[in-house]
Amino acid sequence: MSTAILTGFALAALWANDGGDKVTRESRRATDPKAVINSVWNGSRVAVFGARNEVVSFNLVLEADGAGASAVKVSISALVGPGGHRIQSRPAAPGPDGVFDWRGRPVELFHVGYLPIRGVSVFGYGTYDERHAPVGMRRKWKGNGKAIGGWNHRPQHDHEYPDIAVPLETVGAFDVPALHSQSIWVDIYIPKDTPAGLYKGRVTVAQHTVPVELTVRDFALPDQPTAKTMVGVGYAHINNRYMGERFPYKPADIALSRTVRDRHYQLAHRHRLSLVDGDEGNAAWGADAPRPEWVPRLNGTLFTAANSYDGPGVGVGNGVYSIGHYGSWDWKGKGETVMRMKAHAWGTWFATHAPSTDAFLYLVDESDDYQAIERWSRWIDSAPGHGSRLRGMATVPAPEAVAHTPSLDIVVSYYSVGPKTWKPAVEQLQKTRNYWMYNGFRPATGSFATEDDGTSLRALAWTQFKMGIERWFYWESTYYENFHAGEGPTDLFSQAQTFGKQMKFHPEHGLNGWNYSNGDGVLFYPGSDKVFPARDLGLRGPLASLRMKHWRRGLQDAEYLALAAKVDEKKTRAIVARILPKALWEYGRSSESDPTWVRTPVSWSPDPDVWEAARAELADLIEGSTKTE
Repeated sequence: MSTAILTGFALAALWANDGGDKVTRESRRATDPKAVINSVWNGSRVAVFGARNEVVSFNLVLEADGAGASAVKVSISALVGPGGHRIQSRPAAPGPDGVFDWRGRPVELFHVGYLPIRGVSVFGYGTYDERHAPVGMRRKWKGNGKAIGGWNHRPQHDHEYPDIAVPLETVGAFDVPALHSQSIWVDIYIPKDTPAGLYKGRVTVAQHTVPVELTVRDFALPDQPTAKTMVGVGYAHINNRYMGERFPYKPADIALSRTVRDRHYQLAHRHRLSLVDGDEGNAAWGADAPRPEWVPRLNGTLFTAANSYDGPGVGVGNGVYSIGHYGSWDWKGKGETVMRMKAHAWGTWFATHAPSTDAFLYLVDESDDYQAIERWSRWIDSAPGHGSRLRGMATVPAPEAVAHTPSLDIVVSYYSVGPKTWKPAVEQLQKTRNYWMYNGFRPATGSFATEDDGTSLRALAWTQFKMGIERWFYWESTYYENFHAGEGPTDLFSQAQTFGKQMKFHPEHGLNGWNYSNGDGVLFYPGSDKVFPARDLGLRGPLASLRMKHWRRGLQDAEYLALAAKVDEKKTRAIVARILPKALWEYGRSSESDPTWVRTPVSWSPDPDVWEAARAELADLIEGSTKTE
């Protein structure tokens, strides 16, 4: 008999998965114990595996019957392995700062928060082919993706989706409402000095215990990410939530602002993500160099024990810096001489203080003024000294960059579907320049929509590896005020929609309107909220979204792929081709005369077990090579 079904206990059922299968709050799957068996859960125990310097996760799902459950407590024991070696975590210290001290805390537990999905995300997937939609929002279809039914026929319409990872220490005992489920997410960081082998422990839920097994594989992931990223973070948005002011002026508030923002960088670093600050442009600072607070981020000292950090990338710098983010640099219109002088100053600073950082001037965002982009790029190239080594960046479609901006150093493109000119254009750019991409749209890549499958951001990172994309840019992570749509601050703990307008109820798409999207621009949730005080947790730093954790899973997979490719590239590429048959322009288009749409199913599996089996296959390949050395 599966122990997923409990008797004489406050909860009706208890089971686990790897988190890639998103369990909505209304779901109660364990009424059939066989339905919840997966690669992590065999019906009675949790089993996960990972490499040294990797964060592995599992999601514990608690289900309540008609009476509900109250004052539920969850804890995890030490994991004990070969020779008595222990992976053991201490509870975070109480107060607003404790959960941001990761020293001696390789294991973290999170109480998952949920958000209601009232409409489909226009920025995540198209609505003309039902096969593009995530599984939970996909209706039945016929022919070439023509949908059958309306909003109420989407399997998880109006369900509450898991996304907010609230440190369990800030929650304590909690209730599970009647006929609902509650997830507890577990992150386990495997320290670099951990001996390989089997580690055993247990999770305790009230009086019930669940065995946990962690197999540590005999290799380590690198500290320096192979699949590089760049994620925007907003100065004013953060300040408004934590201090109630967009631009604080009191010394104490300025100090708090720096602490809170540094913790965004640290939390991102623990998820193998690199941030760039969108609101600290040169105009505000006034010097041709980063602000002083950026120095620890760039040289890696922010990510050391002296600053309460532990985890992946200890002592490794942020790796990327955007000068004049989104084109906010203040010397436009001042001519070539000033551009060359500014390039020389910035280039000299980075050559002297942070030579390994990808530093660039963000020339302009999503502009078709290619003459200006090319002119600015040539001016930078002609700058004296280290100035000519500073690179210019702009978001430009790859074919247009080839045709119109031959001097642009870093080309960053968005892709959903396009003409056949994309593939040769990207291949040419990758030979001669730096080629990056940004955001995500199904089926070309996974998306950042809250309701997207948990495997979609994993697929995004595999896409990055497969297609040789040097760095992936996500436009914003703290878009807390929907100013593009004029809708003001978002109540982030009760509303999934973060972008676009709520115009009316659409019979097929639910609550919808111009660019309506769930979760777009939000990867962090505020630990304090002065705009919506009822949501204020009193923390001096951010909460991660589960989407960050799904992306981290993919980025860690990319490390497996890179290590395996060094052992046997042919086998590794075969695994990639099997798991991710198509990505980006490989899908083609349905009309060359109007190459803005394509009718096709998504190529990758939404089943996390498929991905976990591939990760195990890669681990065997890597580990086999280390054993024969």
